[in-house]
Amino acid sequence: MKKLASDRIGKRVFFGVSLFSIVAIVAIFGFLIGSSLPFFRKVGISDFLLGTVWSPDRYDTYQSTFVSGSYGIFPMLVGTLLSGTAALLFGGTLGCFFAIFLVFFCPKPIKRFCNTLVLLLAGIPSVVYGFFGISFLLPRLSRLSPTNGSGLLATALVLGTMLLPTVVALYRTALEAVPKSYYTGAIGLGATHAQAVFCTVVPTARSGKRNALILGLGRALGETMAVILVAGNAPTYPKGLFRSFRVLTANIAMEMSYAGDVQEGALIATGCVLLALIFFVNLLSDVQTSGKKRNEKRRANGLGYSRFLLGIKMTLTALSAGFAAVILVTIFGFLLTKGIPVLIEQPSLIYGSFRFGSDRITLLPSLVTTLMTVILSLVIAVPIGVMTAVYLCEYASKRSVTVRLIESAIGLLNGVPSIVYGLFGMIVFVPIFGGSASILSGSLTVSILLLPTVTRATEESLSAVESGQREGSYALGAGQTRTVLKIVLPAALPGILSAIFLSIGRVLCESAPFLYTMGSVLGAMPRGYLDSGTTLAAALYQLAGEGWHIREAYAAAVVLIALVLLLNLFTGKIAAKLQKNNHT
Repeated sequence: MKKLASDRIGKRVFFGVSLFSIVAIVAIFGFLIGSSLPFFRKVGISDFLLGTVWSPDRYDTYQSTFVSGSYGIFPMLVGTLLSGTAALLFGGTLGCFFAIFLVFFCPKPIKRFCNTLVLLLAGIPSVVYGFFGISFLLPRLSRLSPTNGSGLLATALVLGTMLLPTVVALYRTALEAVPKSYYTGAIGLGATHAQAVFCTVVPTARSGKRNALILGLGRALGETMAVILVAGNAPTYPKGLFRSFRVLTANIAMEMSYAGDVQEGALIATGCVLLALIFFVNLLSDVQTSGKKRNEKRRANGLGYSRFLLGIKMTLTALSAGFAAVILVTIFGFLLTKGIPVLIEQPSLIYGSFRFGSDRITLLPSLVTTLMTVILSLVIAVPIGVMTAVYLCEYASKRSVTVRLIESAIGLLNGVPSIVYGLFGMIVFVPIFGGSASILSGSLTVSILLLPTVTRATEESLSAVESGQREGSYALGAGQTRTVLKIVLPAALPGILSAIFLSIGRVLCESAPFLYTMGSVLGAMPRGYLDSGTTLAAALYQLAGEGWHIREAYAAAVVLIALVLLLNLFTGKIAAKLQKNNHT
């Protein structure tokens, strides 16, 4: 009876914690929509969505009879969709060919190096991409344009490079999931290696390619910091490759700090539009995933590509791999050559003390703030994410409506743009803790952002635990809860630690959620979690955006990249050691 009682208690506890995902996504939608309703009643939905002029008046209030400002976002909506599509054409095409190269044509001696390239590109913070754009890309594009080079072309190149590793990773998985018999069957019919790949395997994985491109588009549409630095940010249509324009995420980040009542409502309403847009993209992804089996059956059976077309495809495949390598080497080389001399010349940038009224910059308060944020966000997100994964893998029935709601909520949380998390934290957490930005508010906000990462990674690790270990525990008389705590979770520990390290990397890389929940001004050393502060990524954005401390921004970029690389190296070694211990 005791075992049965413990199992019932354990199931209820895990189930209760797993409902947090549903509560979180409902709260995000509810608070954003609720905060937008006064604005919609004042201005009107049609004037907001279809209006072509964005000229807000910070003195407009809900109590006034009329509003003097204009709050139309249609040009920015067009700019968001156009820049995302352009980035997808660049990064998506390059990523698909690169994935084909990695799976079918990459020589084994350099395959590990290419895989490392993809991981490194995925780990570079978005603000670093943006800083690279303004410091390296824009000066070169300015030679081709009458302006400083900012605009649609620069945005597409930066965003396309950012989404490239996402497309590569997802499409590579889809290609590797195609049954080997398809390839061997094509070879048996007399096809060459290239014909078997491009005429049989690639068409079979078309649903995986579409899913990768859709998810890549979602990331491009939700990006904030990199776009702010290279788009130019005039609230107009993108009328040319080198004409300034603004996207929805940039509009929120740029104007929220000084917005009045109606303007703030308009920016929150912009977050609702962005959330609906990303939700639609995720819905397309779910539709593609659900139709995967049907699409796989409709694979191509012909071997009719001409040698000319096959040659073009193979050439593009090789060029894409080389271009990705050039991108990575260029980014790292440029930033290292610019930032390392600054650190050597001014080592006090890392450990120097902050002085009010001084022009001297120090990164030490930002490093401490980053560490404090990492610790608190992990303390909140990891237990909730692990317990949610345990319930979904060990207790839940896959046919349950509640389980489907939990999984859908996790998927939605994973797709919410980071700037929308920042809006939610500003609306909910900042007022709770005194009405001013604080490290506590930022940590609570980013802990919700980390939840789907921890949950998904832990689910995969739990699913990989052999069923024989569970059956052996049951045979010895242990209950389900005891088996989970004593057998399953220890066996899944390497995957759980990997999820923790991934979460640390996410905190290091994010900056948009912290702008209006934690603070955006470089200041003194924080004394506690109720003080404001800037993380290292947010500090880099401020240093680069002001234009007065570019040399210090190079140094901050080098420190941030070094932290991410060290984290990836440490993660790999820990995971390999734990897996080795488990096998022995």
